[in-house]
Amino acid sequence: MTEAKTVIAGIGMGESARWHDGSLWFADWLAGTISVLEADGQARVVVRVPSFPISFDWLPDGRMLVVSGAHGKLLVLDDGELQPYYDLHDLNSFSWNEIVIDDAGNAYVNGIGYEFPGEPKVAGVVAVVRPDRTAQLLAADLAFPNGMVPTPDGTTDGTPAGTTLIVAESHAGQLTAFPVLPDGSLGQRRVWAAVPESAPDGMSWSPDGVWYADVPNRHCVLVGEGGAVHRVADFGAACFSCATDGTTLFAMTAAWPLDFTPGAAPTGEVRTLTL
Repeated sequence: MTEAKTVIAGIGMGESARWHDGSLWFADWLAGTISVLEADGQARVVVRVPSFPISFDWLPDGRMLVVSGAHGKLLVLDDGELQPYYDLHDLNSFSWNEIVIDDAGNAYVNGIGYEFPGEPKVAGVVAVVRPDRTAQLLAADLAFPNGMVPTPDGTTDGTPAGTTLIVAESHAGQLTAFPVLPDGSLGQRRVWAAVPESAPDGMSWSPDGVWYADVPNRHCVLVGEGGAVHRVADFGAACFSCATDGTTLFAMTAAWPLDFTPGAAPTGEVRTLTL
């Protein structure tokens, strides 16, 4: 891999990197925005979100679903405006975090299950909001669930199988897998990959496994099922999320801990590495 390049600077806290429809999309949690990286190298703000954590993904019909985490709202972007989609407080009263949507339109959302910052608890949850807008709490007792990714095309190793939802447990140093059942619910959990001395955060699927970002270790790691490390990409700064188009790895980085002093210069960047 080549040396990392900065393609966008001046981000408050970049998160939720997504490669979608030929472009990189990302959220700035401090600015309260979701942006897309245009072909000219400039970031265009697509929508402003009421509260963070912010995460987003796309429904099969092309509309974007957005988590407004502290408000506990799942919103849908219709004609440039965010509209109510589901009140996540019906499922859990704490802040919500990551979202991924499968090919059937099931939206999986997770939350840490306690007030942050605060005394850490193994209280994280995963819920599903189905296309008919019925919802169900599916998993509990996760250690700070963070990034999530579904295996594409229902495969993990080239062998046809039911889709698997992989969840990064930041405080457990592991990626945890759940089989996705035909009704959109989740089966029995298992450890997909133990990644000791890591704090896995935002993730992206690769044919060789999963890329995960790691804040304290200032890098992104490509790990296979079972825990084999295939690549380590050093970005020299805390990595919060990552995405890949197959040839380039995009990482959302920033100085850590963040400086929340009013007027402090933003340190967040989008950095890239050629794979």
